[in-house]
Amino acid sequence: MADKTYLMEVMAEPHYIDEQSNVANDIYVFGYRIRIVNTGSEPAQLVSRHWIITDANQQVQEVRGMGVVGEQPHLDPGQAFEYSSATHLKTPYGSMKGSYQLVADDGQRFEAEIPEMTLVAPRVLH
Repeated sequence: MADKTYLMEVMAEPHYIDEQSNVANDIYVFGYRIRIVNTGSEPAQLVSRHWIITDANQQVQEVRGMGVVGEQPHLDPGQAFEYSSATHLKTPYGSMKGSYQLVADDGQRFEAEIPEMTLVAPRVLH
């Protein structure tokens, strides 16, 4: 019998949301699209998330919560789940990274790393 593998591949694409940002009040909004693919051999459910968001002043905000966008997707091998969300910074650039916590159908717990995203607002001309 083949060894079981517990793997999720995470791809992340950030973008700046100009219409929701308010530069005068130091509010910079960044959207991001996440794609999670079960590249392992076992079905698993995403149960929680942990984000580390750092602004240009090295202020770190940690966000933990259940699921993503109100869901706890269950992914069979080869299956993907995509979602979009957003965060805001008080500076025009920063970064975010993190991890998802998952539980396979056999009860095995594992994590999937979310690659670091650089968040950069375009130059604002006055």
